[in-house]
Amino acid sequence: MTQISILGCGWLGLPLAKKLIHKGYSVNGSTTSENKLSVLEEAGINPFLVALESESVSESINDFLSKSEILIIDIPPKLRGSNTDISNPSRKIFVEKIENLIPFIEKSTVKNVLFVSSTSIYGDENGVITEETIANPETESGKQLLLAEAILQKNQNFETTILRFGGLIGEDRHPVKFLAGKENLENPDAPVNLIHQKDCIAIIEEIIRHSKWKEVFNGVAPFHPTREEYYTQKAKVQNLTLPKFSPEKSNIKKVISSEKVESILGYQFSLENY
Repeated sequence: MTQISILGCGWLGLPLAKKLIHKGYSVNGSTTSENKLSVLEEAGINPFLVALESESVSESINDFLSKSEILIIDIPPKLRGSNTDISNPSRKIFVEKIENLIPFIEKSTVKNVLFVSSTSIYGDENGVITEETIANPETESGKQLLLAEAILQKNQNFETTILRFGGLIGEDRHPVKFLAGKENLENPDAPVNLIHQKDCIAIIEEIIRHSKWKEVFNGVAPFHPTREEYYTQKAKVQNLTLPKFSPEKSNIKKVISSEKVESILGYQFSLENY
């Protein structure tokens, strides 16, 4: 039985772990919350309390990685609070965390790493964005994700696949809830670039099943109505106060292509979830 370690059993990592167990894999899962250990255990996950810091890693990291062939890294940068250095704003704390993790991966049984990244690494480029598009991140999280990607990709001790997800949505998570009732929202004509939790999980399954390592994939549904069209319609369906967009038309026409996921993995998105 193939064993997989999932670093970060949160919004995506926990249901992913459950699905992989259902598919016959053994899963080690990590959390930073002691209260959540029982939740993981009840789901059939081997639970580990792992804190990945910029200067240290929990001693449990070795047991967490032990006997696993695949490591899935699913920890968002969260560049606020304890993840920032007020005295040194240019410090790359998330990157430091990944650098600290590397030696433990190197001496473990892990041969393949899947790093969950974001399409924010492309910045506000216009046109169709593919995996070949030169990254130009504008946000600090995008910049640190891109650096972390490179650190993992260049390591010769394991093979890394990068999976760049668009805006994450799910049954319990949708941006329209935050936009409802707001006024003068920007970029009404900008296309949406979203991916549902179910598609996130299914794409990761396919990467593992087809052993597609040393690759880069964009994970975005081939569904790109304008922000104004999409969020207005979603607000109506959910009986929320309609968001109001600025009459100024946007210049940003970024469409993230999912063609590689569809062609290489043979994956078909479930557009009814959108």
